[in-house]
Amino acid sequence: FCAFDPDRISCEELAREIETAKPHSLETPAGREHAIDVVYGGPDLEALARRAGLSLDEAASRHAAADYRVAFLGFAPGFAYLTGLPAELAAPRLPTPRTRVPAGSVAVAGGYCGIYPAESPGGWNLIGRARARLFDPDREPPALFAPGDRVRFRARRAEELEVVAPLPARNSPGGTPVFRVMAPGLWCSTVAAPFRGRGSSGLPPSGAMDPAALQHGNALLRNAAGAAALEFAVAGPELEALQDIRVAVAGGVCDAAVGGVALENGAPVTVRRGQRVTLGPVRRGVRAYLCAAGGFEPPGLLSIPERFAAGDLLFRARGSSPGAISVLQPAPEFTPEPVVRIVLGPQEDSFAHEGVAALLNSPFRISSASDRRGIRLEGPSLTFRGGCEIPPEGTALGAIQVPGDGQPIVLGPDRPVTGGYPKIGTVISADFRLVAQARPGTFLRFRVISAGEALAARRRMPPS
Repeated sequence: FCAFDPDRISCEELAREIETAKPHSLETPAGREHAIDVVYGGPDLEALARRAGLSLDEAASRHAAADYRVAFLGFAPGFAYLTGLPAELAAPRLPTPRTRVPAGSVAVAGGYCGIYPAESPGGWNLIGRARARLFDPDREPPALFAPGDRVRFRARRAEELEVVAPLPARNSPGGTPVFRVMAPGLWCSTVAAPFRGRGSSGLPPSGAMDPAALQHGNALLRNAAGAAALEFAVAGPELEALQDIRVAVAGGVCDAAVGGVALENGAPVTVRRGQRVTLGPVRRGVRAYLCAAGGFEPPGLLSIPERFAAGDLLFRARGSSPGAISVLQPAPEFTPEPVVRIVLGPQEDSFAHEGVAALLNSPFRISSASDRRGIRLEGPSLTFRGGCEIPPEGTALGAIQVPGDGQPIVLGPDRPVTGGYPKIGTVISADFRLVAQARPGTFLRFRVISAGEALAARRRMPPS
């Protein structure tokens, strides 16, 4: 999956280049061999066995007896799509993806098998648990599996499995610590401009949920547009300043104070060493950003934003050049029922006419189960024309994927990099912040525009 800039090359020109490119002979690498111990008995094994006309033991034995090969990595950091699953064990994805799948879960979907490297949402059928560290940012390469590797599963009893030691504490990013987290709030992490070119390891681009708000806060302090800032949702943290530093708050309107004195959104202020910065409830919108002069140290290249805990330190960015100074963005609009513009496709034809009509003519409610991976919507079920699955393919920010239950999910910056649910449309980049700043319980509506109109709206956005 590759994103491109339509201001540099048009879809038609890119298609012609792909069609006329000389084919390359792709040789499958010999790869390494891996033996993975697994305890069978996941929550979906019984249904899988019943579908195949097998007992639980027979289903587990057939799964363990197969030879698997890594086709590619995607979905999540270190998640490998394994071919070689016996045909009788193939199964469709769940109609409603689970909001949390435990790390190490062995799962099947379609004709693939996979292991969840970390706890995450997921719609695959869970048939067991493995004990293997599939992704380690401090390892080179960070993913255990690589395309072409061969994998065998070995059935074990739970008491026979070795416990995988937790990852060692992350090394200090270095530089100068400027804040200590006294209380972390509900969700608080550092975000920066999206990373590119790491999807082959299953890592998403990540970045801010509201890029315009991040850019606005950085502009107030004359930082580069993508300088790292603190993103927090619903209720913010309390911080203690370890150095004098100038800060500003942008995005959702929140109750903020420095040393007990109220701080308004968009008003830069100098925080003195020892003062407390309190970022209270976000009263309008969902997410707000604390930006600092020079920016914070950004998340590591191989990690997605992680929640801060009490006692964690925030560091000033090291040796980063300011780059192009960002441009002040207009203040966000927080409307009770936002209208969000979308472009239909790429799998619009997977849906019945009634399904497309329901998307465009009905309000959808923001679910409380939403997060940075995906904003889940509740409303009328979007009916399919045929099946509710597609071969796994790359995903884009704002893509509206629809699992078997017909309830749409708008993919966010920490989205799975590949997915097998069809996508009925994509929220245009100029309007993604409307979805990102809609509170749980808010209703929103969709309006279709053309790709040309979406590009024109993108060009009207202030330059980053």
